Amino acid sequence: MANLTLTVPDDLRNEIKLHKEVNWSEIVRRAMSEHLKKLHIANTIASKSKLTKKDVEELDKLIKKGLVVRHSL
Repeated sequence: MANLTLTVPDDLRNEIKLHKEVNWSEIVRRAMSEHLKKLHIANTIASKSKLTKKDVEELDKLIKKGLVVRHSL
């Protein structure tokens, strides 16, 4: 198994140190694995898409505009 070094903010590190009973490596491994599963699904969907980059950019603008209106930003 390979090693990976993470950089975390000091306040997070201090909280982690308070819980020595937790296997933080396992938690990070699981979180990364779950995120990779989601990325794989997204990539599979995107690879089958017939949208052009321009289409995606237009949809992006519409979605962001709708979010601004919905959340009064």
